[in-house]
Amino acid sequence: MAAIRGKDTKPEMIVRRGLWRMGFRYRLNHKRLPGHPDLVLTKYRTCIFVNGCFWHGHEGCKLYSVPKTNTEFWINKVRRNQERDVDVKRRLNAMGWNCITIWECELKPSRRDDTLKSLAFTLNEIWLDSHKVNRYYAIPEEESEHYQKVAEAETKD
Repeated sequence: MAAIRGKDTKPEMIVRRGLWRMGFRYRLNHKRLPGHPDLVLTKYRTCIFVNGCFWHGHEGCKLYSVPKTNTEFWINKVRRNQERDVDVKRRLNAMGWNCITIWECELKPSRRDDTLKSLAFTLNEIWLDSHKVNRYYAIPEEESEHYQKVAEAETKD
């Protein structure tokens, strides 16, 4: 297990490259935040965790299965990881941070683009909500008739 990397993993690099390409800037493994999140976007007040399905026990995923040998050890290890994940997210939320978890299986080539687009959409929604940007436009009643007339097709007799 000493050979297992905690930073710069392949799934993490996919997310980092995708976010950078879309114009998002971030910090890596912020030391002052609980759990040292993989990516921290301070502008969006968001922490992103890129979790391996096996190490964090992604339920219902084909990449997560309990090994046949030393089963009790692995069950306890994954359970402790899951409990720590919940505790870290609770502490970050209490500090006012948003937390996003991306699973390794969501970054497989068939789902990668959708996952990264969804992540960008979520980050933009977080930014809009935090800055109270009005995204809905109302047309005053006296002007609404004008817009209806413009939208209706005129017929020539």
